[in-house]
Amino acid sequence: MTLTLDTPRAVRGNIVRDSAIVMGRELRPMLRDPVSVVFSLIQPLILLALFGPLLKGVPGTGDGVWNWFIPGVLVMIAIFGTTMTGSNLLIEMQQGSHERMLVTPLRRSSLLIGRACKEMVPLAAQAILIILVALPLGLDVNAAGAALGIVLLGVFGVGLGALSYALALAVREQDWMFWVVQQTLMFPLLILSGTMLPLDDAPGWMKVLVNINPLGYVVDAERALFAGDFASGSVLAGVVAAVSVAVVGLGVGVRAVK
Repeated sequence: MTLTLDTPRAVRGNIVRDSAIVMGRELRPMLRDPVSVVFSLIQPLILLALFGPLLKGVPGTGDGVWNWFIPGVLVMIAIFGTTMTGSNLLIEMQQGSHERMLVTPLRRSSLLIGRACKEMVPLAAQAILIILVALPLGLDVNAAGAALGIVLLGVFGVGLGALSYALALAVREQDWMFWVVQQTLMFPLLILSGTMLPLDDAPGWMKVLVNINPLGYVVDAERALFAGDFASGSVLAGVVAAVSVAVVGLGVGVRAVK
């Protein structure tokens, strides 16, 4: 006679609670050292100081160059920060701490979801700081639109972070491959999203690539939200793109961690 024991649901844990525990664990280093969030803004601040003024009068930026440029900078911060977070998981796997987390009662899927959701916090903090710095420069932003834009950025960042963690789980000891894939994909996506320069005069073949780049839809949505143009079709397209990336990223990431 075979005796089968079912693990109680309470022992296995609730996925929301477990994800919150993992998220809190991931946030502790940042909360202990919030200066790291400020230091991560050095590159964007340099872009504001040296690149932003060059865009004045550039076709496609409109009358308010800062209203066009700042949303793109925020999306750039999101893709730079979230796509590199997988490197932290690589370090944990090399040190053995990730394996120790796997044997805890926490659901494996929560290990990925909690890590990915953590990305919303530094993204929101960085976005607020950049907006505050840009206001004296001439940024004219709709407050409600900016708040919604930060939420949209957070959703998008969750998806990118999950994909970054999935990549780290795929390459494991071959950490060099993580950076090759990350760098190879990141810069074309940035260029083809119009974060830095308008793409109105791009050649036909490039516009085809622009139209299939979800990052570009998020950038356009951020610009519309910051301008307070809530009825713009760009907002809906950006929401669909951000949610799609989040769903796909979390799906791929959860599958990888299991």
